[in-house]
Amino acid sequence: MADNDKLLEIEHLKKYFPIKGVRGPGVQAVEDVSLYIKRGETLGLVGESGCGKTTLGRTILRLHEPTSGKIVYDGVTIFEKDGKKKTAVKMLPYRRKMQIIFQDPSASLDPRMTVGEIIGEALDIHKLCPDKAARKDRIRELLEMVGLNTEHANRYPHEFSGGQQQRVGIARALAVNPEFIVCDEPISALDVSIQSQVVNMLEDMQEELGLTYLFIAHDLSVVRHISNRIGVMYLGTMVELSTSYELNKNPLHPYTKTLISAVPVPDPEKSKTRQRIVLEGDIPSPINPPSGCRFHTRCPYATARCKEEVPEFRELAPNHWAACHIL
Repeated sequence: MADNDKLLEIEHLKKYFPIKGVRGPGVQAVEDVSLYIKRGETLGLVGESGCGKTTLGRTILRLHEPTSGKIVYDGVTIFEKDGKKKTAVKMLPYRRKMQIIFQDPSASLDPRMTVGEIIGEALDIHKLCPDKAARKDRIRELLEMVGLNTEHANRYPHEFSGGQQQRVGIARALAVNPEFIVCDEPISALDVSIQSQVVNMLEDMQEELGLTYLFIAHDLSVVRHISNRIGVMYLGTMVELSTSYELNKNPLHPYTKTLISAVPVPDPEKSKTRQRIVLEGDIPSPINPPSGCRFHTRCPYATARCKEEVPEFRELAPNHWAACHIL
């Protein structure tokens, strides 16, 4: 694949959160993650709560400053740190290109601002509208794009339902004409009936505007529907990455198999014959993660090597990557 097909690429990205008064690196939220996202595709990201999905998305956007690693956007290295040597560009020009849709719409919208002010704030910061009339027209256009009425611009966030609030959040992300959007569990706080509407809207916008998504979610059935490729995270590390079809039909990593076995099947007959894989034990703490493979404390196939040696994230089949010693 040509490099110009890659819109975003990260290499050995790490993000630690130091803890005051505690020795060591602190919370090891993201540990040595490498991946790329092609132009126009949707990369899904799944895993248990606390595995580092949201932190990875925010670190890519440099809302969290990376501890180490490399981030390349559209051929430009926007961050690189190896040891004490650090290279980082100013992010304001890239804020127009890279946006985020937050998980909790009610918490991400300023309750003291009207919807028009929330959406128009980005237009003002980046000076995208020459006058007030153009600004007003752009806000109306964005509201219509996400399925809201133009008179909603004068209302406050608390006057909307959760689904409408999330549409406002999507309109805010689209205001600056971005190329890449991190969708941080954009449907997890919504009713099931509204979830499908939001997912369909995101797909339509991707096709119409040529957007690229990093779609973070818990619901594997939704991720399978919207994603071209899917990455699986466990305790801050990437354990498997492949196309959506291949990952669901032929999962390789024991943790991925466990996640897929937990997805409900609508057919009662198939559900009866389906074997559910249940993991034993609790998720280790990211403050003091296990040595070797981080999954070995819960893996039924773990060996002595798994406890001592970190598995390499390698390509085991065409476009199918996994980190496991037994594969």
